[in-house]
Amino acid sequence: MSEDPLKALSDMASEAHARIQASHQHINPVLEVRRGMRDTGIPADVMTIDCLRTRRRITLILHDEQPGVLLYQFITMEQEVGNEFQSMALSQVDAQKLFQWIEGYFG
Repeated sequence: MSEDPLKALSDMASEAHARIQASHQHINPVLEVRRGMRDTGIPADVMTIDCLRTRRRITLILHDEQPGVLLYQFITMEQEVGNEFQSMALSQVDAQKLFQWIEGYFG
């Protein structure tokens, strides 16, 4: 992947967000890129996708020490991010995959 992985993930999430809003108005996910980990010295970028109606959150992490890997966790907005992450190759993630996660977890 030649472009910045965070930009690529952001673009995929934006596309998934637009598709969700077009087909599932009740979900209305909120996307946010968080700098907190970098600010505390952890070399990782974090994106959260929240559903305010269900209070559920999908946390996506791109860690500098695991290039090409997306770490992800399905939690609630009240939970702290835990240590138990699932992972998959970033090359296997696309807007359709994110759409399916949002639709399945928030729907």
